[in-house]
Amino acid sequence: MSGSRHPSMDRRTLLVAAAAGALATACATAEGLPSGEVAVLGDSTAWEKPMTAAGAAMKSVAALRLVPEVNPSLESFEQIVRSSLRTDKTPDMLKYWSGYRLQDLARTGGIEDLTGQWDKALARGWVDPSLREAFTYRRRVYGLPMNLAYWVIFYNPQVFHEHGIGPPATWDAFLGACGRLKKAGITPLHGTAADRWPSFIWFQEIVSRQDPRFYQDLMNGRARYTDPRAERALRTIASFFDKDWFTPMDLSHTDAAAALVRGTVGMVACGTWLGSTLAAAGGTPGKNVGAFVLPMADPKARPSVVFESSALVATVKGADHDEAVEATGSWLHPAVMRAFSGALQDGCPNPKVAPANPVIKGLAEKVRGDKLWLLNRFWEQGPPELVEATVDDLAGFLLNPSSYRKTLRTMQDRADDAWRVWREAEET
Repeated sequence: MSGSRHPSMDRRTLLVAAAAGALATACATAEGLPSGEVAVLGDSTAWEKPMTAAGAAMKSVAALRLVPEVNPSLESFEQIVRSSLRTDKTPDMLKYWSGYRLQDLARTGGIEDLTGQWDKALARGWVDPSLREAFTYRRRVYGLPMNLAYWVIFYNPQVFHEHGIGPPATWDAFLGACGRLKKAGITPLHGTAADRWPSFIWFQEIVSRQDPRFYQDLMNGRARYTDPRAERALRTIASFFDKDWFTPMDLSHTDAAAALVRGTVGMVACGTWLGSTLAAAGGTPGKNVGAFVLPMADPKARPSVVFESSALVATVKGADHDEAVEATGSWLHPAVMRAFSGALQDGCPNPKVAPANPVIKGLAEKVRGDKLWLLNRFWEQGPPELVEATVDDLAGFLLNPSSYRKTLRTMQDRADDAWRVWREAEET
């Protein structure tokens, strides 16, 4: 796939069919599990074993076991959640997104206010306080952070060393590394529209490096895509295309991870959750897998990094509602977090639990030690319908980089409509 979209009628038909079948499957969960077990519905098969590990750890600290249930289709998963919250056939708990997607869910009245659980965890030092905003709607917390992935640049230390390159500490050094890799016959950067959603990655990375305050304002509807700073970001990406620094736009993250380990691709921009994919491709942290935070393009800007954190949510009408709410009180317990993040091989929202992966541990220490400003990921920023459409627009840009001005105008037209609808809903 290279960013193409289904015709609208075909897509609606597929969504309805997928949702109907998946909702029927989910009803077994909604009937409830035996006492002491709580189901958590998610969208990622990669999280099944980590959730099982977390469930076993919770059993030891709270006499409750979390049972993962997975619907790996992103679209049908969202349809299940939306449809079931209006019925009495609701999953007990959800692995969901933070930011505006969580706010959108909170608006339905179908998920529990977890402010008390957050406050208790915070008092024990079990959660990074800077994450609160990403899980808040109208000053109340509606989800607890599950993982803490930083969006970074993965590289192969052996390849860098062979070509006299170190992890760049400045923007100019990053550009120099790209040039040196290209000269050596190595594709410097992974860029992709495969699977559609990754189309936002380089826009997110470039804007947040050039002007993190503008990134925050743009993502929250306080700035415009027609602003010269947005155009500068797309022109920067277009210049990377001009220099032939990118991989083909249909190269998936799985294939890019394997290419990085082989040494045919120099750098891959992704969340730290890619670590497990790199390991599956033969990568060894510190040997042929390393990572660094992309340097600020403007050295005067506030140092920052993009993060991603899924939300653990308890529903109002779940069959095992009381046990689900009780489970949220133990989710951030160090024993549960250690089991979960260790199996996931990613960062942890509990500062008392160090990541098991040494590369990610080093990144977490840098982020906290340097007090980097945490910026929520593009996918979680803004009204969900706007994000979905903007991702498609960015995919089109990646396939035709000279279209950047037209792309920005289209994105702003969408944003005007989407933010008006969002704000009208806020006032009701």
